[in-house]
Amino acid sequence: MYDVVVIGGGPGGYAAAIRASQLGGNVALVEAGQVGGTCVNRGCIPSKVWLRAAHLYRQVRTASRFGIQASLEGVDLAAVVARKEGVAGEIRMGMEALLKNNRIEHIRGRASLKSSQQVEVEGKVLEAKAVIVATGSVPEDFGAELGDGAALSTDEALDLTQLPPSLLVVGAGPIEVEFAASFQTLGCRVTLVTEGRRILPDEDGETGQRLAQALREQGVEILTGTGIASVEPAGSEFEASLSGAETRTVKVARVLSGSRRPCTRDLGLEQAGVALGEKGEVLVNDRLESSAKGIYAIGDATGGWMLSHAASAMGITAAENAMGGDSVFRPGLVPRGLWTSPQVGAVGLSEEEAEEKGYEVETGTFPYAVNGLAMAYGEVAGAVKIVKDQQYGEILGVHIVGAGATELIGEAVLAMELECTAEDLARTIRMHPTFSETMMDAGRDTEGWALYLPRR
Repeated sequence: MYDVVVIGGGPGGYAAAIRASQLGGNVALVEAGQVGGTCVNRGCIPSKVWLRAAHLYRQVRTASRFGIQASLEGVDLAAVVARKEGVAGEIRMGMEALLKNNRIEHIRGRASLKSSQQVEVEGKVLEAKAVIVATGSVPEDFGAELGDGAALSTDEALDLTQLPPSLLVVGAGPIEVEFAASFQTLGCRVTLVTEGRRILPDEDGETGQRLAQALREQGVEILTGTGIASVEPAGSEFEASLSGAETRTVKVARVLSGSRRPCTRDLGLEQAGVALGEKGEVLVNDRLESSAKGIYAIGDATGGWMLSHAASAMGITAAENAMGGDSVFRPGLVPRGLWTSPQVGAVGLSEEEAEEKGYEVETGTFPYAVNGLAMAYGEVAGAVKIVKDQQYGEILGVHIVGAGATELIGEAVLAMELECTAEDLARTIRMHPTFSETMMDAGRDTEGWALYLPRR
């Protein structure tokens, strides 16, 4: 009998299997596809190769501002695709080697639950004291709504070796916004539509406003309060009829959506007593245990953020509990990020969420336009915003739009983990010139004594 059987070999399942093994467990990891899951093979890593290509393309185009004269002959997408395949392959090899190193039995095949302690894989039943469901997510199938040939999944988009001349992006979440940004930069005419009032609706309002302004300046057309009524073939293109305050049509080569759903179908969860939510997500408590004792779930399978680093952290918590521990997962410390230009980093509550929870909120903001390194590098778009509780000075959330935001947000996570106050951030010393000074300066602004901003 295994101590733990992990179903799914993405970042969450992989972390869970290794952690359980470190704690002395006899562990099996079952994966029907490639180790690494969506993140390594079709998500985080491949999309960052594309975004890096877009970043370099932009740098070459703007190099003349620094006296560098360079010409661009175009983008070889086949080379971009080859690089993302190569990087993903190297990561997979490393992951498989570590599974062996940790004496984890890697079983290839599709798993289903027969009971809370039995997992069937290709006709073979594995007995387990605990099971961790880490099956990730899959793209929503929306192709039927758009007719033949128009729909483009994110998986397909990352394998393109020719850029479509135009793209309609449906939705305004992180996935859709990143694809819109990279495709526009590389030469595709992008229109993004959302039925909501703004992009990034789950982030702080100012974050959405700042990034939307930057994307519009880069050429992305953003239409809010807009849906798709129909998509019909129009010669070599498609004509999309848009609904909203004003009806209009746009002609595009392809239509992309980044919408995903938890991959929990046909796993036998219900017969094992596991309760699911409306979207098929596994419902878990703060120990990540489902309604069935001994069955845990992590990552995209539980809905929520659908972030690989969240899945990995959840995997550690679930594994420790499956091995008899009593760990609690803290969702409020999960950072979020976008690798757009400028980047986005966030953790904790937005100003709107904090007010809804009844906090007396104070905020501090420091713009990149006043930061010395940002000025020197020509990366002046964006700002750091800190949301704090007025009574105790507790940092409730940090929201960054600007260069290096996905790295800087780690400072905020650590500060919140250690229960630093905004004044603690204000009193730190940072090297000059660095982007990290914006964190210190935003902390000072929350305390009312920002040195490099006009007096309030």
